[in-house]
Amino acid sequence: MDFQQYQDYFQEILNDPNAPAPYNNIEYLDYTKLNWTRQQRWLKTGVVEPDLALAISDINEPQHWIIITEPWCGDASHTVPFIYKLSTLNPLIRAEYQLRDSAPHLIEQYLTNGGKAIPKLVIRDEAGNDLLNWGPRPTECQSLYQRLKAEEADFGTIKTELQKWYNQDKGRSFQSELHTALKSLV
Repeated sequence: MDFQQYQDYFQEILNDPNAPAPYNNIEYLDYTKLNWTRQQRWLKTGVVEPDLALAISDINEPQHWIIITEPWCGDASHTVPFIYKLSTLNPLIRAEYQLRDSAPHLIEQYLTNGGKAIPKLVIRDEAGNDLLNWGPRPTECQSLYQRLKAEEADFGTIKTELQKWYNQDKGRSFQSELHTALKSLV
């Protein structure tokens, strides 16, 4: 699906009084509502770093960007909007959004420590070869997550601390990591 179809899917879930699992669980649905708000905020206010924008505009070979995500994913709500913005900067980039929990289950090829952590950004060349694989979180945020898990923090604490981190970071760490990865491809 393209980004608009992903947005439409997100809205269908939020507007469906009989939403399918896992959205029939009120906690999932409430978190998905929060994620919609976060995503829309970053689409409106998120700033693309100029150096990264230049690097993206300099891509001179077709690329296929595959974003593996789900509306319930809090991390995705902070990263997917930036991926979308970046993918629109060069007509040689074709972006495709795939749901982690639906066929074709591409996530199985991109596990993180054996788990299906999302979001994932897979960038392929025109022949379908992987050029890079990023995700599920910026390195600093992932370190925070791992520390909180090691401290056996409850899920509410983890969500709150990651949210604070993303709000302070404003998408800069993801963009910096992507920029570094793209430079290594040249």
